[in-house]
Amino acid sequence: MDADVDSLAREIRAGNRRALARGITLVESTRPDHRQAAAELLERLAPHAGDSVRLGITGVPGVGKSTFIESFGNLAIDRGHRVAVLAVDPSSSLSGGSILGDKTRMERLARREEAFIRPSPAGRTLGGVARRTRETLLLCEAAGYDLIIVETVGVGQSETVVAEMTDMFILLLLPGGGDELQGMKRGITELADLILVNKADGERIAAANHTVADYRSALQFLPRRRRSWEPEVLACSALSPEGLAPVWERVERFVAALKQSSEWQEGRARQAVDWLWREVADLLLADLRADPRLAPRLPALEEAVRRGAKPPTVAAQEIVQLYRIPPEEEAQS
Repeated sequence: MDADVDSLAREIRAGNRRALARGITLVESTRPDHRQAAAELLERLAPHAGDSVRLGITGVPGVGKSTFIESFGNLAIDRGHRVAVLAVDPSSSLSGGSILGDKTRMERLARREEAFIRPSPAGRTLGGVARRTRETLLLCEAAGYDLIIVETVGVGQSETVVAEMTDMFILLLLPGGGDELQGMKRGITELADLILVNKADGERIAAANHTVADYRSALQFLPRRRRSWEPEVLACSALSPEGLAPVWERVERFVAALKQSSEWQEGRARQAVDWLWREVADLLLADLRADPRLAPRLPALEEAVRRGAKPPTVAAQEIVQLYRIPPEEEAQS
């Protein structure tokens, strides 16, 4: 396996898109032998990753995320960058597979040699991001992509996860004005480094400008997330590169501002530590569920919770207490 991993790592570093796709499939696999190979691959590639700008993009369905990302990605490529899009689709509750298929929604970008698009089902992971998005992001960086865009589902799940794994978090809104402001999600708005009122073209320009004014006023009452950057609100149209030029300029200003301060390095350090503890939590939960001492008892506890006979908090405490008992003590009892 070592020789195979070495070969795959070399191909990924050379920018081979097929090899990158194979590497991502490997890190997404849940097979124990694949998990070990994936860990070896990540360890080999980690020293060659990190040299990119990571953008998180969210917004409700219909706001035009895919159109925006396609146009923005093409603009970035025209300016000399290589772009990877990690487009996380809603998952089918039956098959677990992606529903929308982002490559079919980003045909022009998918045809560019400098672009790589990877649609993945969100599954049951909170935040509308796939289980292994962090690993996929690292592989894309090692393959030479210097702009990584993570598109979230945007269906009401917590977006904190994607904000924590990216450098800049962008929220897309529809032209709506006061009514939309009344129902805005304060948490997501507080996380946003840049708020874009999309589809500001044709008859919607006036409504878009009104929404921009409303959100600029609202931001004055929200706490700032960054020391060296004040969130901005812009109207934009993804129908032409000219409509996104101001957005590109804000992204460049954001990166420059954070790199001139210590926030860029601090942010990357936080991303790494957050990844560590989320991985620890996932591994511990998987180990708990697979514990042969617990497996026979879990169905009864779940059924008691389902019937309302036992509060979830009490059942959870019982499960953890059982898990903590050393096997030798349980054998003696």
